[in-house]
Amino acid sequence: MRDRQLDPPFSRIRLGELIGRERADYRQRHPRSAEAFAAAEGHLLGGVPMTWMRMWAGGFPLYLAGASGARLTDIDGNEFIDFCLGDTGAMAGHSPAAVREAIAHRYGELGGSTTMLPTQDAAWVGAELTRRFGPSHWSFTLSATDANRWAIRLARQLTGRPKILVYSYCYHGSVDETFIIATPDGPIAREGNVGAPVDPSDTTRVVEFNDPETLARELAHRDIAAVLMEPALTNIGIVLPEPGYLQAVRELTRAHGSLLINDETHTFSAGPGGCTRAWQLDPDIVTIGKAIAGGMPAGAFGLSAELADKILADKTADIIDTGGVGGTLAGNALSVAAMRATLEHVLTDGAFEGMISVATRYTAGVRDVFATRGLPWTITQLGARAEYRFCPRPPRTGGESAAAADVDIDEYLHLYLVNRGVLLTPFHNMALMSPASTYPDADAHTEIFAAAADELLG
Repeated sequence: MRDRQLDPPFSRIRLGELIGRERADYRQRHPRSAEAFAAAEGHLLGGVPMTWMRMWAGGFPLYLAGASGARLTDIDGNEFIDFCLGDTGAMAGHSPAAVREAIAHRYGELGGSTTMLPTQDAAWVGAELTRRFGPSHWSFTLSATDANRWAIRLARQLTGRPKILVYSYCYHGSVDETFIIATPDGPIAREGNVGAPVDPSDTTRVVEFNDPETLARELAHRDIAAVLMEPALTNIGIVLPEPGYLQAVRELTRAHGSLLINDETHTFSAGPGGCTRAWQLDPDIVTIGKAIAGGMPAGAFGLSAELADKILADKTADIIDTGGVGGTLAGNALSVAAMRATLEHVLTDGAFEGMISVATRYTAGVRDVFATRGLPWTITQLGARAEYRFCPRPPRTGGESAAAADVDIDEYLHLYLVNRGVLLTPFHNMALMSPASTYPDADAHTEIFAAAADELLG
C-alpha cells in the first residue's frame, strides 16, 4: 500500500473538483469524438476497434483525423504535441517520409505484399538487427506479443523444460504465461487476466525485479526454460536495474541452464540497440516489436548462432511446417520494407542522440516542478522515454511501482494536459520522444504540468 503520509500537500476534495472541471472541459472541446464514440457502440465491442482504446481519461477516446511527426490532430480540429506515440509503436514519429516512400514503392510501384515469398529487404533487416542487438539469426512476426510467444516455444523446445520465469508486473503483450504477480502469499494471476487457459503458476515462476536471491532460489528448481525479461520494467512505470543486477541475472541463468530472453519492445528507447547494446548485455534471444517498422505491424525475434543451429537440426521441432507457422502475414514484403526504411533512415544512431537529449530536457523540467512545488514524486528516464510516479523515490520493483499508482491524480493530469494540447500514454504517465520531438515540445509540457501542479496545490 502507498504510505499516505507521503501524499503531497493538497486536498483530495479539491482534486475531485478539478477532475470534474477538466472532464466538462474535455467534453466541450471534443463533441465530434463523443458523437463518433456513441455511434460506434452498436457494432464495435466497447465502442472501439480494440477495447484498450477506452482507457483515455474523459469518458471517451479522441478520434484521429491525422498525424505527422510529433503532432496529432483529432476530428474536432484540436492539435496535440504527441508524447504517447502509439505507446511506442510510433517512436519513429508519425508517417516518417522514408517509410511512406518505402511503402508506396513496395505496395504501389512494385506490387505485392503477401506472397509467401521472401524479399531481399528481409536479409538486410536481419543483418541490421544483428548489428544493433547481437543475436545472429532473426525471424519476423507481426507483433512483439507473437515474437515473445514464439521465443518461449523455442526455449522450451531447446531446453526440454516446461516453465518460464517472469517479473512481477512485467508486460510482454498478451502472452498467457506472463499475467502473474508475486505476493506475500505466493504467486497469483494478475488482476484482469481474462479467460486464462490454466492457472499461470502452472506454467510460470515469478519474482520481483532487482531481487537476485529470490531469482536464484526459483532457478534452482531447474525446470525453467527461459527468463523472459525487459532489461528495465516499463509498463508499470519505469523500474531501472540496480548496479550489478543484470550481470547477476546472466550468471544465474547460465549456472542453472536457463536461457535469457531480452524483450526490447519498450526498452528500445534506451538507444539504437536498446538496453542490450547500451548496457552491453548478452542474452540468448532478443524480441522486439512496435517501433521497428515506423508504425506498421511488425515484430522480430533473434537467436544466437548456437541456438539457431540447434533448432534447425532438431527433427522433432518441424519449424518449417506445423511448428513454423507463425501467421500467414508474418514477414510480409510490406512490413519488411517498412522495417528497412525505419532502421536505415529514421531510427538511426544519430536520431537517438537527439531523442534522448529532448527526453533529458523533459525530465529535468518535470523534476524542477517537483522540487519547486514540494511534490514528493519522482520521474525516471530510460533513453528517449520518461515517466513520473507518485512516490518520493524511484521504485525498485514492479510491486513498489504498482503501489505508487494513484488513479485520481493520473486522471487529473491526463485531462489537464490533453485539454491544453499535450498527449501522454493513457495507461500510465509515459512520455516518449521521436526524431521529430523538440525542446519546445518538452518545455510546453513543463509549463502546462507546472500550471496543473499550481492549481492542485491552490
